[in-house]
Amino acid sequence: MEKKVWKVKKSKDFPHSLKYSVVYIHNGKRLLGFDNERSKGDHKHYFEEEHEYNFVSIDKLFEDFDIEVEKLRRKLYEN
Repeated sequence: MEKKVWKVKKSKDFPHSLKYSVVYIHNGKRLLGFDNERSKGDHKHYFEEEHEYNFVSIDKLFEDFDIEVEKLRRKLYEN
């Protein structure tokens, strides 16, 4: 699990003045990630799918990420 946040100049690509990347990797493969890549905006990666993400704050981002990681771990280790 890795969480990175950078303070950047406010722009069209980074309206929150933040660049972030939070990721959960299992067996060398990204299973879950939230980021705001240039020109893509705020979004979430879940396995091979990409979904929009409504960024509210860094605290909420970390909370949402931790909740999703816990759900994913339960799913992975139930089998």
